[in-house]
Amino acid sequence: MIKVQKQDFDVTTEIKNITSLNKNIGGTGVFIGNVREGNNSNLQSMTLEHYPIMTEKQLEKINNEAKTRWNLIDSLIIHRYGKLYPGDQIVLVATFSEHRTNALKACEFLIDWLKTKAPFWKLEESDKGNIWVEEKTSDIDAANKW
Repeated sequence: MIKVQKQDFDVTTEIKNITSLNKNIGGTGVFIGNVREGNNSNLQSMTLEHYPIMTEKQLEKINNEAKTRWNLIDSLIIHRYGKLYPGDQIVLVATFSEHRTNALKACEFLIDWLKTKAPFWKLEESDKGNIWVEEKTSDIDAANKW
């Protein structure tokens, strides 16, 4: 399931919604991404922008790739957009399988690919001004390992 939304999410509720429907789930891989202040500046906010149809198509493509590579019972990607503040949740990735290995590997894959292939643009507002976040070499390297 893919959700792109402005509102926050409750991790426990979202996971329970899936695990209550399938009693064969033996392993759940979970990643929660949060807005952090940053190292060199006082981040005041981060605004995430996207094009809805394009974003949802790309997230579905990434999600389908994970399902092809690992034996998943289900998966969930929730990605927020709009103005967020330090400490706010940005993304939830949860993968569900009979065994932990598939769930954990698929979760890591999705995180790495979301970071580089999901069409979101991030504007950071700090005491040093506003900057658009650029792709990091470390994120590209992480995605390329798959």
